[in-house]
Amino acid sequence: MTVSTTIIKSSHNGNGSTTTFAYNFKIFADSDLVVIIRSSTGTETTKTLTTHYTVSGAGDASGGSITFTTGNTPASGETVVIRRNVPQTQAIDYIANDPFPAETNEEGLDRATMIAQQVSEATDRSIKLSRTNTMTSTEFTVGATDRANKILAFDSSGEISVTQELGTFKGNWGASTSYQVRDIVKDTSTNNIFIANTAHTSSGSQPLTTNTDSAKWDLLVDAASATTSASAAASSATAAASSATAAASSATSAASSATSAASSASTATTKASEASTSATNAAASFDSFDDRYLGAKASDPSTDNDGDSLVTGALYFNTSSNTMKNYTGSAWESLKPTSSEQTNINAVAADATDIGAVAGKATEIGLLGTSSNITAMGLLGTSAVVTDMGLLGTSAVVTDMDLLATSANVTAMGHLGTSANVTAMGTLGTSSNVTNMATCATNITDVNTFAVRYRIGSSDPTSSLDAGDLFFNTTDSVLKVYNGSAWVTIQADTDVKVSVSSNDTTPGFLNGKLVAGTGVTLTEGSDGGDETLTVAASGASAGFAVAMAIAL
Repeated sequence: MTVSTTIIKSSHNGNGSTTTFAYNFKIFADSDLVVIIRSSTGTETTKTLTTHYTVSGAGDASGGSITFTTGNTPASGETVVIRRNVPQTQAIDYIANDPFPAETNEEGLDRATMIAQQVSEATDRSIKLSRTNTMTSTEFTVGATDRANKILAFDSSGEISVTQELGTFKGNWGASTSYQVRDIVKDTSTNNIFIANTAHTSSGSQPLTTNTDSAKWDLLVDAASATTSASAAASSATAAASSATAAASSATSAASSATSAASSASTATTKASEASTSATNAAASFDSFDDRYLGAKASDPSTDNDGDSLVTGALYFNTSSNTMKNYTGSAWESLKPTSSEQTNINAVAADATDIGAVAGKATEIGLLGTSSNITAMGLLGTSAVVTDMGLLGTSAVVTDMDLLATSANVTAMGHLGTSANVTAMGTLGTSSNVTNMATCATNITDVNTFAVRYRIGSSDPTSSLDAGDLFFNTTDSVLKVYNGSAWVTIQADTDVKVSVSSNDTTPGFLNGKLVAGTGVTLTEGSDGGDETLTVAASGASAGFAVAMAIAL
């Protein structure tokens, strides 16, 4: 195999219940892993194989997992770190004149690469000098004795050096006491704090400022100055506390004002929303009115004032004819007689003579007075019929009857009233057909789902995709299935031809692509049936020759 990734460790968060954690890099043996538990405070504990955890997946290129044993489950807040730690040893031993052990050699290269990755990961976590650094004293030469109780530092030139740490507090100064450089003591006569700049055995007495060894001490803390500063700090703290109290009071008032302001703002927001709604409704009402009364115009408009289709019942005033017009849904009609309509009315008046002739038909009219006609008219005069006729005479019903009486509706009702349509509607109204139509309505969802699951087109779909979807590509004339991430061509089970290399332009079957070399023979068996191909070789290099033939 090849080592195709530089990853050598995996990190996971514990939760108190999960016991199995994955690692995604190759190891050769279970012992090639180091498992570390890091607590929430940063404490690291290395766990023991088989005692605290077990390993699976050794030898797998994609990695495997570890499983914690009972009682060792990582708690919430703990971090599980799984790190590869291949031993830094070389165990490969080649035997002279033996066949070259390719897999063993490759494993050795893999181990060397993994060790290099481990070293790289460790150095990445180390403090390093930059590649452009000019430091020359990177080799540290100070002996252990001189390094004791000191810290690593940099000198004035930026070179590595050793310097003293802050020192050790020795308590109250005492006579005849051995002190080391940077030891810290208290002068009890002044309460001042001193640090030793020279190793010595003390003599004399306090205060150290007048002691015979005064030059061997440096003042760290002046107690008098510190007391003054502390007093000033206390005063400042008191003043700060007073200011804090005043600030708290101001904050309380500000909070109260803020609450009132928030309430007012909320009310204002509500009123603004209500005003916006009213404005929207008013605009909608005006727009509706504007669509129904179009105002004064010189000719019949074809659209409303917004450029939209005319609304049935719309009105406008025609300034050319000084008439109000109404839109019927298909044409504009005047709301008062035009000059031509007035002429027709006048013509009716001129036909008064003809109307008088109607009086000559009194006999026929008298027929209406027969008992049967009177009975019929009496029926028409009953309260129920009168009520019905009253209902029929309401504006809404009259409007509906007018609509029904239009030529288009009369024609349509005539079609519906034919025996064939009446029979068909009766058939549709049977219980079985009603049930079937309800079932069809229920199955529409399933039909729509199937339309998404199986599609046909010239290019692969890119939306509304679910694993298992089928698609017939008319460009390639192939059936494809969606595997959850890509479209995969469904092919019949056929023999597969192979190519020798990437530039082999003529693929062929395996028995045609294998070429026998010196000492190697290829024998085809069971011709035409379950064929076999036997590779045989002779001589000292038989194994190597067969291996080369199969590789080709």
